[in-house]
Amino acid sequence: MSAHSRSIFFLILHYLQFLTSSTPCNAIKNSSPNNLQYPCTPPYFNSYPFCNNSNPTKARAESLISLLTIDEKIQLLCNNFSGIPRLGIPPYEWWSESLHGLATNGPGITFNGSIKSATGFPQVILTAAAFNRTLWAEIASAIAVEARAMYNLGQAGLTFWAPNINIFRDPRWGRGQETPGEDPMVAAAYAIEYVRAFQGQNKRFWKRRKHGFLQRKVWTNDYGSDKLKLSACCKHFTAYDLEKWGQFARYNFNAVITDQDMADTYQPPFRACIQQGNASCLMCSYNSVNGVPACANHGLLQKARTEWGFQGYITSDCDAVGTIYEYQKYTKTPEDAVASALKAGTDINCGTYMLRHTKAAMEQGKVSEGDIDRALLNLFSVQLRLGLFDGAPGRNQYRNFGPRDVCSSEHKKLALEAARQGIVLLKNDKKFLPLHKHSISSLAIIGPMSNSTNLGGGYVGVPCELKSILEGFQEHVENTYYAAGCEDIPCNSSSGFAEALSIATEAEYVIIVAGLDLSQETEDHDRYSLLLPGYQTELINSVAASSKKPLILVLTGGGPIDVSFAKGDLRIASILWIGYPGETGGRALSDIIFGHYNPGGRLPMTWYPESFTNVPMSDMSMRADSSRNYPGRTYRFYIGDRLYEFGYGLSYTSFTYKILAAPSKLSLRGFIKAGPRRNMLSARSSNLEYILVDEVEYCNSLRFNVQISVTNNGDMDGSQVVLLFSRTSKSFKGSPERQLIGFECVHTLSYKTVEISFLVDPCEHLSIADEHGNRILPLGDHILILEDMEYVLSIEM
Repeated sequence: MSAHSRSIFFLILHYLQFLTSSTPCNAIKNSSPNNLQYPCTPPYFNSYPFCNNSNPTKARAESLISLLTIDEKIQLLCNNFSGIPRLGIPPYEWWSESLHGLATNGPGITFNGSIKSATGFPQVILTAAAFNRTLWAEIASAIAVEARAMYNLGQAGLTFWAPNINIFRDPRWGRGQETPGEDPMVAAAYAIEYVRAFQGQNKRFWKRRKHGFLQRKVWTNDYGSDKLKLSACCKHFTAYDLEKWGQFARYNFNAVITDQDMADTYQPPFRACIQQGNASCLMCSYNSVNGVPACANHGLLQKARTEWGFQGYITSDCDAVGTIYEYQKYTKTPEDAVASALKAGTDINCGTYMLRHTKAAMEQGKVSEGDIDRALLNLFSVQLRLGLFDGAPGRNQYRNFGPRDVCSSEHKKLALEAARQGIVLLKNDKKFLPLHKHSISSLAIIGPMSNSTNLGGGYVGVPCELKSILEGFQEHVENTYYAAGCEDIPCNSSSGFAEALSIATEAEYVIIVAGLDLSQETEDHDRYSLLLPGYQTELINSVAASSKKPLILVLTGGGPIDVSFAKGDLRIASILWIGYPGETGGRALSDIIFGHYNPGGRLPMTWYPESFTNVPMSDMSMRADSSRNYPGRTYRFYIGDRLYEFGYGLSYTSFTYKILAAPSKLSLRGFIKAGPRRNMLSARSSNLEYILVDEVEYCNSLRFNVQISVTNNGDMDGSQVVLLFSRTSKSFKGSPERQLIGFECVHTLSYKTVEISFLVDPCEHLSIADEHGNRILPLGDHILILEDMEYVLSIEM
């Protein structure tokens, strides 16, 4: 969806629009800070009924729609609305980005004003590795403050297209870095935390414990259920996780998905984002879903509104309405494409396709004015909830946000904390780390990413401070030497090896920073290999053979990398994965390596061997299928070899667990809904294998707690991610190998014990999806899994 990734075809479309449109969707950005414009300002434009904020939102929106001409209505179907001067409505840009900080990808944000930069938090995949809900909410809240500050100065809008909550299904996906990982429960939890905090609908009270660890406490209602601080957008709906692979591209790809996979993998994050996160925006994706383009898929989009209760606007991904006809050939004409999108429930087109073809579609009888009015009702309702039609924000509670609230010391500390919590220690032979910096005589930093300040990954803005990983170490060790080894990440030449080997033989300790950057994985670009690019592996092996002591390998990038050669090499003592750690990444890494911070991150995705690349990326099936030698995907269904499993991560200390309390039996007697079906179930209870979740009444009353103790057995304080899984003892077709049912990040002092409790809802956490997409609750034994412990819980009729 970034501007640089538009195809030549769409550049031509924009040019034609500029030449031919009588009501162009001009590329007008937000007004300059010295000339801010707002609707409903006195003395001429504040008397309209839609300006009266004491009226209900829907009534105000309908009043505004009634005043518009058909040409004005069509203008509003474009992300870059050029304004309606006669009603005092200024231009508005819907497209701004805030994935892990305010980004320049969308035209709604500019850093050419009083605010020159914004806090660059770690890329989402690394933040997800912290498994810390409170951290996620705090980051979203901080980004929201900076966004409101920039809006007040005319440098941003109020509608942002984040988060990306697609499942990281395939390790080659170029945008997996933007997501919370491969688990639907984690993706759903991240969506809820991000959206509610970003939109300001809820305020989280939290406390910072002695050692800087963010601990969740409670949610409390904030500004009222209808008002929004900002608008967040859950994307990309749905089953979008392929950029370019072989003959397939995101613009023409048809994701063929079973009902079972749709129910328990692809849809849960979006359902949670809507029902629990109260998202005000949903973005439909480029791809088709079972033959129907997502933005023209009436069943898909209306499911969100009618079944999940979505109240907001639906935007297309950029130019995704155009792809319905131009790439996917789903319709016979551009007018049919526009009609199919509007009637399916797409409210606004990022791009100009609706702008240019809606009038003709109306003249041909394919689109009615009522179709447009429905879309505008959704669009205006969100803008009204944001306060855009309340006049100049003199009394707005966010009016005082300004430059001092952007790149604040608090936000930069939060970015550092996020990077520290997310970094994953993958290997640490003989407790090689942490190093004691005061006893180090010299340090060699080698690798093409060592001296780079581009540590944010995709969807970044202008960070507050640009510091490299090298600079992070130079602040600790005076005699720090540097050599790139490879000219860049592709590393197509070994010409720089000599310099790297020279400093490696001289230094006491050697750290190599290798891995991926956006040349290998990004929007519009998937990987074909899971190995390190170019000669990077040769560089690492050459340095390992020359260094005095075992070396430390640091891996960058969002996607898994097959470094099996390093995992078993005694010359490589430690391996750390730092993802894209953002502007504070260099300091966070050095803090961990020198023992100022105990690593506690866990991998939010499976790390596969290179052999996994034999699996077609276009195969959307999650379940393994031995009949076609298909190994399945993600830890829930994959049955092949793996380098590191989901949830893997080491610490400088060790922890032990105990399950202190949990029920051993759970009876459904008295919880089955009344009716003929209930009598039939009772008669078959002796040989019944499962029950439909929809047949269980009062699911909440079946909830139970699993109490767990976590003991730190070492001499270093640290955080530990506790992951609770479950599986069924019986084999159901397509049932997961195991599934996550609870996670919590806890801080534990040296030689101390803390207790935590997981609330388990059997209908939600112990159920699985059958072949028809129905949630079923297996009867009999369920196995709760905590690290290497198993606990048996029996569900009976």
